[in-house]
Amino acid sequence: MAKLEQAEVERRMGALPGWELKDGAIRKLYRFKEFMDGIRFLNRVAEMAEAADHHPDVQINYTRVTCTCSTHGEGGVTGKDFKLAAQIEDAFKSYAG
Repeated sequence: MAKLEQAEVERRMGALPGWELKDGAIRKLYRFKEFMDGIRFLNRVAEMAEAADHHPDVQINYTRVTCTCSTHGEGGVTGKDFKLAAQIEDAFKSYAG
């Protein structure tokens, strides 16, 4: 999937509240009440990413999980990244703790 033009990336960002474009990737910080809540969320993200064969970069800082999506092979953001980001959002919305 080809890297998206800047204008298209910016347009699509409107559908992902809280996500930001930085350093050629889209990312969002998620906050949880407890450390294990973030780990359980991340396990859901990992399952979705594996099924899609498209994996985000993740950073865990105690009760904060940052997901960063880019298509390394294309050198930037593609439609795959927006699809995965939307799935991550759905996982977070349905998260019951």
